[in-house]
Amino acid sequence: MQNLRQPVTTKSGNLRRVWPLVVYGSHRSVSTHTPRIPASWSYPPSPIAVADDDIAAWAAKPLHSLTLPDLIRHGRPPLSPEALLSSANFTLSLLPIRIAHRIQALRNLPFIVVSNPHISKIYNNYLHSFIRLLPYTRKGISTPEDENEFTDVMTEVVQTHSNTIPTLARGFLECRKYISPQDVTTFLDQHLRARIGTRLIAEQHIALHFSSQEHGYDESGGSGYIGVIDTQLHPATIVDRCGEFVGEICELRYGVRPTLVVDGESDTTFAYVPVHLEYIITELLKNAFRATIESRRPGDRERCHPVVITIAAAPPGSAPPMTPGPSGVLPQPDDSASRITIRIRDRGGGISPEHLPKIWSYSFTTFSHNSTSSPSSSSYSDALNTIATGGGGPEGGSTIAGLGYGLPLSRAYAEYFGGGIALQSLWGWGTDVYLSLRGVGGGVVGKTV
Repeated sequence: MQNLRQPVTTKSGNLRRVWPLVVYGSHRSVSTHTPRIPASWSYPPSPIAVADDDIAAWAAKPLHSLTLPDLIRHGRPPLSPEALLSSANFTLSLLPIRIAHRIQALRNLPFIVVSNPHISKIYNNYLHSFIRLLPYTRKGISTPEDENEFTDVMTEVVQTHSNTIPTLARGFLECRKYISPQDVTTFLDQHLRARIGTRLIAEQHIALHFSSQEHGYDESGGSGYIGVIDTQLHPATIVDRCGEFVGEICELRYGVRPTLVVDGESDTTFAYVPVHLEYIITELLKNAFRATIESRRPGDRERCHPVVITIAAAPPGSAPPMTPGPSGVLPQPDDSASRITIRIRDRGGGISPEHLPKIWSYSFTTFSHNSTSSPSSSSYSDALNTIATGGGGPEGGSTIAGLGYGLPLSRAYAEYFGGGIALQSLWGWGTDVYLSLRGVGGGVVGKTV
């Protein structure tokens, strides 16, 4: 048993009693007459000791706008020991600031929300990662031994946060009575965009480290890789792979799969992060395949209209107009950056006018309309299973629909490096989705998250 709250001093200097929060194992017990908690205590107690001054100092520092050129600035592996040290110190200069900002954002949530076991777990994970990085911010990374140890810490950090999205999803589901859908969408949009950059920074250094070892395992499997970036990424290959994967899911659930047709400039290549593109294409194909199958007429159960994907590369020197994303950052035109557009066209009946304004909101889904389902219901279980396996980002996915994180998260991945997703629905006929991507170029501006 542990008393996790101390008396609070009022402005007059008197001590005001705050009823203790008592922890028995994993269960919490609070007096029914608990006084109002001051704002400075509006975050959950944690077994991890870290000074608030440290968090505040790092959170006060400005965020660096991550760009694709930032990630390849150290050169193609194998890197020299000096270049590896430079990569490690560059990583160290960014991550503590980003993690501190996330800790502060979680503390700004309503107390009843951030005290939820799932969201509290994420909060403690960020505290743990912050503490793991603090010693290196004081002593620096100056030797190969330091770099090896730092890479081990980076691997631990990536693993610690591997289930952040499904865990947050469970937490916000359980707290949906205490926080509005708009507030959830705003928080998740900022948090998940920040997570994209944080994870990419860490994974880039890990990949550079292991691909630079004499007998290390190079996960890239090809000389076109610089860390996690494939400088010769072939979108048509990604489309084929994701189409096969989603087709297998359809056959398991529906017993049939639509035909996938790829046309346009299928030989196009550009420099991008493959796992990001795989996640985006997988989520867009899930929507297209499911709509196509479920819109079949009763007498036409054995045949589906094909889903057509068209790949187009922008002509050199062309600079299409760009609009700022949700965070207000406008990508700067750059002729050296490859621009690819992928259109996914289906005959799945389109999106109803009632649903169209909601498709970019986290937790909106047409798969289950019963938002008040109990935890024991099949729709609730299916949704949680989906977000745990298919809605959590590039780490994986195996089901066909669920909590509705797929489309807004896909847009976050596309917009992070200056791309975007646009959608045109013809209700009663089908949907066209336009995915625009910007490859590596000197002026590609990433999101300041």
